[in-house]
Amino acid sequence: MLTPVRETGLAGARLAARVQQAMHQIPEAELRELLAEIERRARAEHLVYLRDDVEETIRLLPTPIPALPDQLAYVRAATLALHGALKRLPELYLEDPDVRAVLALPDREEAWLRRYWTPAVSEQNTVVGRHDAVIEFGSAGWKESLQFLEPNLGGIGGLHLIPTASHILASVVLPALRARDAQLELETGQDLRALLIQDLIDHLEATGRPGRTVCFVEPKYAGYGPDEQGELARYVHEHFGVEVCHADPAELALEGDEVTYQGRVIDLIYRDYAVEDLLELEAEGVDIRPMQQAFASNRVVSSIAAELDQKSCWEVLGDPVLGRRHFSGEERGFFRRHLPWTRVLRPATTTLPDGSRGNLVDYVLGARKDLVLKPNRSYGGTGVTIGPVTADAEWKRLVDTALAPGGERWVAQRLVPLPVYQFPTLGADGRLHDQPFYVVYGFAPSAYGLATLGRASQAQVVNVAQRGGMCVLVVGHPPGQIVQAGPPVHVGLPAPKGAGAPVPR
Repeated sequence: MLTPVRETGLAGARLAARVQQAMHQIPEAELRELLAEIERRARAEHLVYLRDDVEETIRLLPTPIPALPDQLAYVRAATLALHGALKRLPELYLEDPDVRAVLALPDREEAWLRRYWTPAVSEQNTVVGRHDAVIEFGSAGWKESLQFLEPNLGGIGGLHLIPTASHILASVVLPALRARDAQLELETGQDLRALLIQDLIDHLEATGRPGRTVCFVEPKYAGYGPDEQGELARYVHEHFGVEVCHADPAELALEGDEVTYQGRVIDLIYRDYAVEDLLELEAEGVDIRPMQQAFASNRVVSSIAAELDQKSCWEVLGDPVLGRRHFSGEERGFFRRHLPWTRVLRPATTTLPDGSRGNLVDYVLGARKDLVLKPNRSYGGTGVTIGPVTADAEWKRLVDTALAPGGERWVAQRLVPLPVYQFPTLGADGRLHDQPFYVVYGFAPSAYGLATLGRASQAQVVNVAQRGGMCVLVVGHPPGQIVQAGPPVHVGLPAPKGAGAPVPR
């Protein structure tokens, strides 16, 4: 007998097949026009990535990837449960030396965590995250395929890129698909900007701050990365009535107890700046007291809890010893299902993926084909090494480098197969081709919904920073299904200790 979960997966597979079939029915001339229009709109709507101050238009792949509402409801519940556990890490870090050994902040950064993780922040701990994951919605085993690759707890990219990409495909591609299949019901997901602003407004209200002036703080003049904060600030002001400014930390000032920007009092900071980066600015002579005051008064989102944004978080959540100490049985079962085995690479005896205890370094050296190595705190796909495509000698060299004292910490993680999707592309020969791309998602959970980012690449390190492209996840409804308005509903277990989200079964 098919379980309801497997039936949902098979329905998702049928829906994905219909989308592909409709895409293939578009005549070649029309498809060429469609691809050209997507590229034109991407440039016009500032879907760009900066490299040394040079704008590169991000590639937007044309075929939407459908997921059913029930599937997205489960993903939202799962991501909220994970997010809730991650928000608890500061208290675990401060009370448990074994957790500190795994997450191990440098002394100056740990001092900030101790100073600014106050009872008030613990009570109103707003963290806006987007967690990278893979899942195959068009598979009977879709639920088991959900694997979270790493957390992102602060300064998440895509606030402008995600909804803009969705809007372009909704206006350019979805009508063309509907023209080929009148019963194909596809719609874009929730707008990340709306979810973010509601979280910021909730934080202002919870902390008793009457104003609504928000400052997006980032490396404003770095000339590298997604160029979206300016576009985001304009959109938020126009659509949500929130006063928004955009500043570099060096442009902030402190007037009494108030943080200001160009004379304007700032009620809340949304930051794309880690403490590590602020300390570097201070060493260069920049006055970072305004940011310190904002942290001290709980006027920064994401909170100081985001400083524990490391790939090694998965070891804290997934290690059986730490798990029994800090998490419920339901939470540990959830972590086993959806978090790949991950360990900080160090001389140690640990629980291996098969449940046995063994020497960590010996295991990593011998299990190259099953693992990936990642710098623990880097982002953008930098330094990620895939075991099966790496020579033994190079793998050993990387392991030796990771074990060298005083260097950057690395993690070894079980290699998770990446889903592959076909997208029509225009080749260098001027012909249309169906090309396979690896796809990785970013799921941004909120009490008000779930926003999704799709990234695609023909390399196994899937990241826009590595010149990957974007794809769009859409909500699909089976033919004849009545679409009811309202937030997704999920059934889960009782809420785990210290978290506000139920653990999904």
